[in-house]
Amino acid sequence: MSDNRLKLMEAIARRRRITAQYNGTRMTLAPHQLFERHGALFVSALNLGKNWRSDNERRLGHFKLDGLSAPELEDEEFEPLPSFEAAAPRDDDILLMAV
Repeated sequence: MSDNRLKLMEAIARRRRITAQYNGTRMTLAPHQLFERHGALFVSALNLGKNWRSDNERRLGHFKLDGLSAPELEDEEFEPLPSFEAAAPRDDDILLMAV
């Protein structure tokens, strides 16, 4: 099991923020769930650095684990989005774990 996958699983289980490089951009994420799509792993996470017009507009993005590098688990916890429901994004996705 990859170190990246273990760190993301810990972040989801403990509701902890992570910082990581995603396709060359440093991001702070609040990971809500891990799922598999066509044999590849993805994390659904709130990008905490993104400017949203309102709190109601905030939503999860899906990030392919292969695109994430150097994830660091932060001490700061997060609260899941109030609208979050643990479910695979698509019918053919496989939900592996969620907050």
